[in-house]
Amino acid sequence: MSRLFRLTTTRECRVLTPIGWGALLVVFCSIMASTTLFVYPFLAPTKPVGGEILVVEHWFPDYALEKVKEQFQKGNYRLLVTVGRKFETGHPLEQYKNLANWMVSKFKDRGIPEGKIMPISVNKPLKKDRTYHKALLVQKKLDEIGLTEISIDVVSLGAHARRTWFLFEKVFSPVSVGVVSIMPIGYNTSRWWLSSAGVRSVISESIAYLYARFIFSPPIKN
Repeated sequence: MSRLFRLTTTRECRVLTPIGWGALLVVFCSIMASTTLFVYPFLAPTKPVGGEILVVEHWFPDYALEKVKEQFQKGNYRLLVTVGRKFETGHPLEQYKNLANWMVSKFKDRGIPEGKIMPISVNKPLKKDRTYHKALLVQKKLDEIGLTEISIDVVSLGAHARRTWFLFEKVFSPVSVGVVSIMPIGYNTSRWWLSSAGVRSVISESIAYLYARFIFSPPIKN
C-alpha cells in the first residue's frame, strides 16, 4: 500500500523502567505520607490575635466549653459572643429558645459573668454556607452596638477551624481575625486516619475548605 494512504504509523514510545516505577512509587508514598501527617495541623490552627472579642460560632460539647472559658479568661477578652440556631417547638432545650442562649447558661455556670456574654440567634434555617452567614450576623450585631473596629478571635472545634477562620476573615476584612482550635476528644488527632471519626472529620473538612477557598462566592449584598 502506498505510504500516502496508510491509516496507522509506528512511533517510538518511552516507558518507565522498573527503577523508574520504583522511584515514582517512592515519590507518591512520600507525598501521601506528608499529606496525612500535616493535613490535620493545617486544618486546625490556633493563631489568636489577642482581639477584644471571642466568638463561639457553633455548638460545643461540655469539655470544649470548658476550654473556651479558659481561653476567655486567659485572653482577657472584653466580650464573649455565642451564635446558634433557633430551637423548634418540642426541642428538649426549647426553654432556652435558641442554642446561643443555651451556651450563655453553660458559660454562666462556669463563672463567666452574664454581662460579658452576648448571644446571637440564627432565626432562619441555614441550609448552606452556614459559617459565612453566622459571621455576617456577628458583624451586623457588633456594628449595631458600635464595635466596628475591634479585632476578634473565633473559636472552632478541631478540623473545622481553618474554614471558620477563612470565612470570618472574608467578612471581617477591615480588622484582624484570629482563630483558636479546640482539640476533639473523640479521636487521636495525631493519628486521625486510625479512626472512622477522624477520617470523616478530616476528609469532609478538607473538601469543605477547598470549596470555601476556591469555589465559594459571597452573595451580593442588597
